[in-house]
Amino acid sequence: MSDNLLSDANAAAFRALARRRLAPSLDVEDLERETVTGPSDYALSGLRVNPADIARARPAAVLLPIVDRPEGLTVLLTLRASDLRAHSGQVALPGGKIDPGETPREAALREAREEIGLEEQFIEPLGWLDPYLTGTGFRIAPLVALVEPSFSLKVNALEVDEVFETPFAFLMDPANHRLDEREWRGRRRQFYAMPHEGRYIWGATAGILRNLYEKLFT
Repeated sequence: MSDNLLSDANAAAFRALARRRLAPSLDVEDLERETVTGPSDYALSGLRVNPADIARARPAAVLLPIVDRPEGLTVLLTLRASDLRAHSGQVALPGGKIDPGETPREAALREAREEIGLEEQFIEPLGWLDPYLTGTGFRIAPLVALVEPSFSLKVNALEVDEVFETPFAFLMDPANHRLDEREWRGRRRQFYAMPHEGRYIWGATAGILRNLYEKLFT
């Protein structure tokens, strides 16, 4: 099933697999638990997560949009604006902080609309990956969705420099998941990286994509 999905890039097969293996729901309360069991920026480096860091982590949500192109599935990604205060110039998924009174689903869809003009009518939510804890203080809820390709985007230049698509099969091939490392806050940190055609997909974005691979294909 998984081999056929990767080679044929079949949207129907992906939909069925995602609905079987992803969590059907996720609440803000799931992002406020006192323990972390899912993926994080800490896990690959074998670092202990300080309970204070967990308590301070701000709930956020991202959309992981899988575009149903005739030539094959792709993942829609953004390049964050180069003058942003945080994570400037990095490859990201559409998303951001969850506003008070908002559900993770509402936040993911709102951010996709505000950042890149991707309207909800083109989005078919399929399920949730594990919350991802970042070293910069966010606990991210990733909503996986299939996107109908007739959308027209309107990019918010204050937040996003560029929108691009990367082949789903490339990102779901573990041979393309390399481990890089760098020093951050006085410690060596390991993280996933998936370089593709001059774009450096890494950190939390690559970690979330790796979690999608693990959920669907392992």
